Amino acid sequence: MKIYVDLVLFLNFALDFILLLCVSIILKRRSSLRRIFLGALIGSLTILVLFIPFTTFILFITKILLSILIVSVTFGIKDIKYVLTNMFYFYITSIILGGFLYYLNIELSYKNLGMVFYHKGMGVNYIFVLIFSPIILYVYTKEMKKLKEKNSLNYKVDIYVDKEIIRLNGFMDTGNTLVEPYKHRKVVIVNSKEIEKHINEKNFLLVPYESIGEKGMIKCIRVDKIFIEGIGIKRDVVIGLSKDKIKKNGIQCILNYLLMEE
Repeated sequence: MKIYVDLVLFLNFALDFILLLCVSIILKRRSSLRRIFLGALIGSLTILVLFIPFTTFILFITKILLSILIVSVTFGIKDIKYVLTNMFYFYITSIILGGFLYYLNIELSYKNLGMVFYHKGMGVNYIFVLIFSPIILYVYTKEMKKLKEKNSLNYKVDIYVDKEIIRLNGFMDTGNTLVEPYKHRKVVIVNSKEIEKHINEKNFLLVPYESIGEKGMIKCIRVDKIFIEGIGIKRDVVIGLSKDKIKKNGIQCILNYLLMEE
């Protein structure tokens, strides 16, 4: 079997360029296309290391050092954590792409020799990889951004009431700015089924609310305090009991956005 080194270098460069561009988008790194191009160029030349008769351990260390060099050239060096984060996402993205290509290779009955996939000649394999790699990483990047945005508003919440701790998953909703008019405490909405076993029915108050086309009163209970992971302890809070199930998957309470402003 013939291996065309120039084609291998070109494919490796193209994939490294796509990977580094993907990492730059996910982590919102302000890296120019010139630096991404240079990083991909260094990455493509590292394929030549495979032709050097290193031991397995030395080859592993060499690959790690070369990866550090690639992300450092592309994104710069601020501190160790910054470099390690860039390297981690570079490897994760590579694994995602490699996994999808391997899966498609099996599904489409591609033949393979080691890590080189081919079907009726190397030319078709190169075209296949170059077409599908950007599509795969585009979908992956888009979903990663959606996941990060979603998780950035999710919090673990501990509610302290009558010497008990109720642990819930909360969502910070910008639409919830309800404040009870008596002591101006913020209202956190919880599904009544999540908390009814732990509350004292006598320790409640009614708070008026108004939404689009709807007015009413919501039953609220007084609590000692709540702890929101990443935000801290809040005492000026009451818990509004909702009979409607919260529609967001895995979410058990809707946090008050005014808690963020504090």
